[in-house]
Amino acid sequence: MRDVGEEDRDRLLAWRNSPEVSAYMYSDHPIARDEHDRWFDAIPTRRDRRYWIIEVNGEPVGLANLADIDPTHRRCAWAYYLASPSVRGLGVGSYVEFWVIEQVFRTMGFNKLWCEVLLSNEAVWKLHETYGFQREALFRDHVIKNGQPVDVVGLGLLARDWADQRAAMIARLRGKGYTLDG
Repeated sequence: MRDVGEEDRDRLLAWRNSPEVSAYMYSDHPIARDEHDRWFDAIPTRRDRRYWIIEVNGEPVGLANLADIDPTHRRCAWAYYLASPSVRGLGVGSYVEFWVIEQVFRTMGFNKLWCEVLLSNEAVWKLHETYGFQREALFRDHVIKNGQPVDVVGLGLLARDWADQRAAMIARLRGKGYTLDG
């Protein structure tokens, strides 16, 4: 995981517009260069967001981010995607999940991490549940995808829940060949 840099500008536009990624994003339109550049140029100025490039063996394969960072209430939202099909099924998403949770609870000292996932993206919301996230909401007809309203699952993880789940998730990742501290 590394911070997003200028060298990622074109790559992120391509990823955001790829069918494999855009199918699970809230936005449903092709993202134009000017729209993307406004978003990208704002990254360094946003205190309520944080972005990382996911790398495997030195190759960029996806993006993870925190949003709605709220130090007062010690909470934030998060999302990620793997743009490279070559890394799906290798446990990369599971590692990213662990890494982001550790950032939020151990590095930032926050109390809550939450996310929203399209109900149809069952693999991802089930992965979140494996890490201790609990379903807190079902937002009916929450976004429009391909001209149709779709439901969204709201999930939340508290620091105390993570403390109970952490050792099991470390063991899970070590079983997949990842080396972790702790």
